[in-house]
Amino acid sequence: MNTVRTERITKLFGTRLPIVQAGMIWVSGGRLAAGAANAGALGVLGAGSMKVDVLRQQIVKAKSLTNNPLAVNLPLLYEGAQQQAEAAIELGIRVFITSAGSPKKFTPFLKANNCLVVHVTSTPDLARKCEDAGVDAIVAEGFEAGGHNGRDEITTMALIPQVVDAVKIPVIAAGGIADGRGIAAALALGASGVQIGSRFAVTQESRAHTAFKEAILKAGPTDTMLSLRRLVPVRLLKNKFYEQVRILEEKGASVEELAALLGKGRSRRGMHDGELDEGELEIGQVSAMIRDVPTCAELVARLEKEYIAAVSALPGTLV
Repeated sequence: MNTVRTERITKLFGTRLPIVQAGMIWVSGGRLAAGAANAGALGVLGAGSMKVDVLRQQIVKAKSLTNNPLAVNLPLLYEGAQQQAEAAIELGIRVFITSAGSPKKFTPFLKANNCLVVHVTSTPDLARKCEDAGVDAIVAEGFEAGGHNGRDEITTMALIPQVVDAVKIPVIAAGGIADGRGIAAALALGASGVQIGSRFAVTQESRAHTAFKEAILKAGPTDTMLSLRRLVPVRLLKNKFYEQVRILEEKGASVEELAALLGKGRSRRGMHDGELDEGELEIGQVSAMIRDVPTCAELVARLEKEYIAAVSALPGTLV
């Protein structure tokens, strides 16, 4: 899987493979990050759902389970991001994946502390701004991705080549990648690596509630939809809560009405507590491809095997 281009990622992070396990809220804890890291990927803790003391505990847990590189995903829209960053740095984290905000906000602080900074973006123009802000790499995330999503609805197939052409720093493809074929496609589009979320969400090490994992295993190709566009766009597995949102949006509900329905704790209720009717179930379109719950080691070994098979099956020419 390693080439001159993918080595830009493996050397940057010190990983065996150019794979990043996404830092998903309520899902990516210390056990998942360590499992992914031990398998050869960059293990990422999702700080968005953690108070500072919980983040500390999860970092310590991850470090007790692996000696391989770890990172923290830091959504900038949440209060306490500064304290989370400071705590992670104190515990030895030197790779941060920032999202949901301007990369200008934290990049200078993180770089001053000898950290690598990767920012998640959804358009070529925003990717250029990330590069100008001094980040080390970009995660270009397509419309297919689960969780919070870009408003412009650019699919991964269209997004990755445009971002690769727009910047000089390494590009990590995300959104709609769940197997080795997806990795091969992303690298063929010019990416130097991939970020995988939903597929890692349904592993044995994932913090996701068993009921949430089982709902994903049963999902079909049309069972997710981008929702809450006027508030904070997020791809959800269809359930009672999603239907409530859909009805409100069709009636032309205001941002305030949508915010009132969302309330607080919806994502925790769905993904962490397993409330399948009233909870917010964030997952990508690839949920329809997920049909088992492997360990991280089993998953990554499978991804490598599938990648080799996909590349080997390609014809040498188009004729």
